[in-house]
Amino acid sequence: MYVGTLSIDLLLGDVRSLKQKRSVIRPIVAELQRKYAVSVAEVAEQDLYRRTRIGLAAVSGDAGHVTDVLDRCERLVAARPEVELLSVRRRFHGEDDD
Repeated sequence: MYVGTLSIDLLLGDVRSLKQKRSVIRPIVAELQRKYAVSVAEVAEQDLYRRTRIGLAAVSGDAGHVTDVLDRCERLVAARPEVELLSVRRRFHGEDDD
């Protein structure tokens, strides 16, 4: 079993309230879940209007598949015009890890 995670830090565009922030983040989270069957949630910076961190995890029996899914997820988020990708942290756990 292989598990890959992404931690994606984002700067949101013209957002002036937490309600507007949710209207930007929810469609991104829903699209990631629908397209790639990953677990995803807003995991930090919930009280800031223009910043957020999205956490994402994928599990598979094939390491290449996990890598491919994480790459696609990162590209999807980076391509969204309403957000700016600040940083991405990727972690990978395989069967040989303790």
